[in-house]
Amino acid sequence: MAENAKKIVYLLTTGPENPEKATLPFILATAAQSVDVEAVICLQGPAVYFAQKGFARSVQAVSLPKFKDLMDIFVENGGSIRVCVPCMQARNITADGLIDGASTIAAVEVNEHCLTANAVLTY
Repeated sequence: MAENAKKIVYLLTTGPENPEKATLPFILATAAQSVDVEAVICLQGPAVYFAQKGFARSVQAVSLPKFKDLMDIFVENGGSIRVCVPCMQARNITADGLIDGASTIAAVEVNEHCLTANAVLTY
């Protein structure tokens, strides 16, 4: 990260049971991108389901933009969606079943992202 660069890490642990809470980090992350802030979203626990191909189409919070649209915009703008490997394994999700723009991550790299960020937000 360059000296003056800004970075925010969003840790999303909320799954499809709460679409409103799960949508908020994507709204904030796309807003951060619009002001040249690097945004990284780490999916952990039940949030890993969102990275499965086709899953995001079924997620919609009342009065908020479509979850899938936000994810697509985030990735198109260069955002990084990182998906917890142990959480995937616990749910029988494989790396080849992830959406474009998502990649796997383990504990060491999550910590590295957090240590280099200006802020870490958890949802």
